[in-house]
Amino acid sequence: MIKCVILDDELLAISYLKLLCEQIENVEVVKAFNDPNIFLNEIGNLDCNLCILDIEMPVMNGLQVAERIPDSKKIIFTTAYKEYAAEAFDLHVVDYVRKPIKKERLVLAFEKARELISQKQKKDFIEWNTNIGKTVIFTDKIAYIKTSEIDSRDKDIILKDGTTIVLKNLNFKNLLEMLPSKDFAQINKKEIIALSSVKVFSTNEIITTIPGADSSFLKLHIGEIYRKHLSGLFGK
Repeated sequence: MIKCVILDDELLAISYLKLLCEQIENVEVVKAFNDPNIFLNEIGNLDCNLCILDIEMPVMNGLQVAERIPDSKKIIFTTAYKEYAAEAFDLHVVDYVRKPIKKERLVLAFEKARELISQKQKKDFIEWNTNIGKTVIFTDKIAYIKTSEIDSRDKDIILKDGTTIVLKNLNFKNLLEMLPSKDFAQINKKEIIALSSVKVFSTNEIITTIPGADSSFLKLHIGEIYRKHLSGLFGK
């Protein structure tokens, strides 16, 4: 089931898009918004797996909104302007649908989204080039991920047994696409935590089960833009 949320500054466009969605099997519109700020305040707590965003909006455009959406949610852009296509795909969105939207074209976009969502739900490992070559890493063995201090393009994966493996040339956006969204969360610009490694969760900090210095446990800072999504994951 695709559970989608719509954001468009035009109420008529929202009504039309909802009408199309209702005609497509296994698609549910959870909520619709015409204000990007309200959308961003609520999106982290909504039970949805896909966001349909208009690009051309006042105050904040769809590209800016997309950068602040939790990585667990897929994105389809809608717009009447073709010049945004390159920027849209740089954000690794599912699809870019030109207005006026036709049902057949929207069905194709949903099929792409459904395939990606299905892959993410089933996959329990990631496969990537690392410091020890092409490597398969089972996600239930991962404790923590951070940006490499040697090269920010690389990511250090710390396994639960303390082993560190370096993923080569991989950004957080793509990495989160590979990880099961129910088990991992980005907590700031440079770190991702496995939820199974969280010992204590507060407003600004996570205390993990990962051994740190001086016989204590590793503490991680929670970035402001990630706080609401984390609170939702922990039912707060």
